[in-house]
Amino acid sequence: MMLLEQLPLERCPHCRVHRPTLARMTIAARHAFNGSNPRIWSTYKCSSCGGMVLAWGQGTTNTSGAIVLGTLPELSELSDVIPATARRYLYQAQESLHSPDGAVMLAANAVDAMLKAKGYQDGRSLYSRIKAAADDHLITADMALWAHQVRLEANNPRHSDEENRMQRRTERHRLWSLLVRLRTSRSCFRRG
Repeated sequence: MMLLEQLPLERCPHCRVHRPTLARMTIAARHAFNGSNPRIWSTYKCSSCGGMVLAWGQGTTNTSGAIVLGTLPELSELSDVIPATARRYLYQAQESLHSPDGAVMLAANAVDAMLKAKGYQDGRSLYSRIKAAADDHLITADMALWAHQVRLEANNPRHSDEENRMQRRTERHRLWSLLVRLRTSRSCFRRG
């Protein structure tokens, strides 16, 4: 990926729109006090949400074409430590954030897949798998509490009433924020 007039990201890191128009707003060449570490810095604005992305590459002039070395916010990827099936569900949940009910159900599937990958699959319910994993100290008490919250939130769309719909949507967004922390962690399971 290069620093061009538009930054060619797959998703906006703010609104997650697919193939966003990220137009360059500024470009500047900077270096350390002693002249080392020359970099070209560019800021880009998403035409959908207005969010800004800072990108940089190595170079000494204010010209386009430097290879992108990094961005802020960082482009997040799912950890390879997460089992393949769970990673697939998490990826789909990320891709469907515009549909919060579906995203939270996919997140619950990811929790279920992670537990099954650790051997908790004996025809139990997700509730019993989470409880067993916590009882066996495979996951922490806080992780178990979070997993139960995701599980319950995934049930809400199937048993929803209109009065609490907006409150649940806000809660799902909060829970999804917690899930995002999981995708960049090295592992949600204790080693041992």
